[in-house]
Amino acid sequence: MKVLLINGSPRKNSNTLLALNEMAKVFSEEGIETEIINIGTKAMQGCIACEKCRQLNKCVFNDLVNEVAAKFENADGLIVGSPVYYAAPNASVQALLQRLFYSTHFDKTMKIGASFVCARRSGATSSFDVLNKFFTNCGMPVVSSQYWNNSHGWEAGEAIKDDEGMQTARTLARNASFLIKSINLGKEKFGLPKMPEDRVWTNFFRD
Repeated sequence: MKVLLINGSPRKNSNTLLALNEMAKVFSEEGIETEIINIGTKAMQGCIACEKCRQLNKCVFNDLVNEVAAKFENADGLIVGSPVYYAAPNASVQALLQRLFYSTHFDKTMKIGASFVCARRSGATSSFDVLNKFFTNCGMPVVSSQYWNNSHGWEAGEAIKDDEGMQTARTLARNASFLIKSINLGKEKFGLPKMPEDRVWTNFFRD
């Protein structure tokens, strides 16, 4: 069992990474492997709607997105951490996730998904909401914690003083561990949910 953790912060030793490290400790205790992928400071290309991924089965831009895609396919879950910029996840995180979810065509059903955001003061819940949209669009159960998944801090390392935020991160990891183990047992006994109907696409306007 493995969980992929995305660190969307460009800063070294960021408050976002603090929360992800708290989760990684719990996952280790629960016998679940983790890998933290740092977006860092490299430019992240946004989606250009070229549709080439339909032919290539991967994004046309061969960068971190395609590296994450291969690992995501083999993982039991994905947790995305992001700092809050103007009441939203930062642009690099959004660019990565938009391309990742659009260009990958493997079944994501019952892989767990969760987000965790770190803010100086406000905008955490709106950012949290944006990130969770990616999971609910493709059959991924969203993991909750004891509170909305966020912590607060400004300078690097300050979030460690947010006792409730750090506890929220640890609780999130425990809940995620339980869900991953339960889903794996369920798949062994019952298999994945069957989709007896063909997918329906309803556009608002048709030619």
